[in-house]
Amino acid sequence: MKLSIIVPAYNERNTIQEILRRVRAVDLGDMDKEIVVVDDGSTDGTRDILRMQSDSMIRVLLHEQNQGKAAAVRTGLAAATGDLIVVQDADLEYDPEDYPKLIDPVLKGKAQVVYGSRFTGERRNMLFWHYLGNRFLSLVTNILYNTTLSDMETCYKLFTREALEGIEIKTQNFQMEPELTAKILKKGIRIYETPISYAGREMDEGKKISWRDGLPALWTLIKYRFVD
Repeated sequence: MKLSIIVPAYNERNTIQEILRRVRAVDLGDMDKEIVVVDDGSTDGTRDILRMQSDSMIRVLLHEQNQGKAAAVRTGLAAATGDLIVVQDADLEYDPEDYPKLIDPVLKGKAQVVYGSRFTGERRNMLFWHYLGNRFLSLVTNILYNTTLSDMETCYKLFTREALEGIEIKTQNFQMEPELTAKILKKGIRIYETPISYAGREMDEGKKISWRDGLPALWTLIKYRFVD
């Protein structure tokens, strides 16, 4: 089997080299891996670093203009060839050493989709309003889609290729997380959760999502509950 790791990146010159080093280093046993980096129009020198990273394991794809995380993931999905697919943010909030935790339920036949929950494992506590927003959106997801997720907004989502068949990401930015969740649940696929570690960034460290993204996420959950 092969794991495709999609790395959307936008202005991450301070972390991109280290996260790629960590992704390379993680031990997946007999499983192959490919790394698909999609630079989403970076202007801070991230591209200069990526030019030195491309090799047989890492493919670098470029957007000439910034289009948003969802667009970068769409590009990555179109290029991915793995049996399993995970998105790895280019910052250092999520630890690639957790990949085996995500993969294990699939290999054991327990799941087609696995979410890494930041609220059930070791973590650097996030800002209160981010925490409250995440918990609220997870609650809304559970009510609308009859599930019991603890962390719908997690960026560690692992999918089998079959689970993603027929799913088209239509949103443009961070609304991708609720859109994918909604469409997976509407397909009748139950999501498996496993604890992961988390080291959240502060806004002055380059964190891009904010409270302003909460309302679009809420609307996305409601919208895709009733439309395809």
